[in-house]
Amino acid sequence: MKKSATSRVQSASELISKRTNELGDWRGAALSRMRTLIKQADPDVVEEWKWVKPTNPGTPVWSHDGIICTGESYKNAVKLTFARGASLKDPARLFNSSLDGNVRRAIDIHEGEEVDGSAFKALVRQAVALNSAGKKKSSR
Repeated sequence: MKKSATSRVQSASELISKRTNELGDWRGAALSRMRTLIKQADPDVVEEWKWVKPTNPGTPVWSHDGIICTGESYKNAVKLTFARGASLKDPARLFNSSLDGNVRRAIDIHEGEEVDGSAFKALVRQAVALNSAGKKKSSR
């Protein structure tokens, strides 16, 4: 028996695309742009959809040997939270949120703001390198 299109489980990539389309405003465009930059910085990135609850439809997550960052949308901002952001060098000072913690750092993007694409891709590449280095150590 064939499954209908509505009963089929959607992939994480499909859910992320659906989310950016549903937003339909500057937030969808910002999240879509950042997603493109992540994929350009790391062609081997894995897209995931995590933390689905009755009160939350889920969160886009980009991983490579561990979480690189998550992408959340709020009324007034798109937030990209780097799981190990406190360990990353940020010479362009893109991190502007969650600065008090010892582990995570975030970039809040507000309407009309544009993140420096090359600096952002450098952060993604650093995060991947950090994750990969940690994985190599733990497997020995």
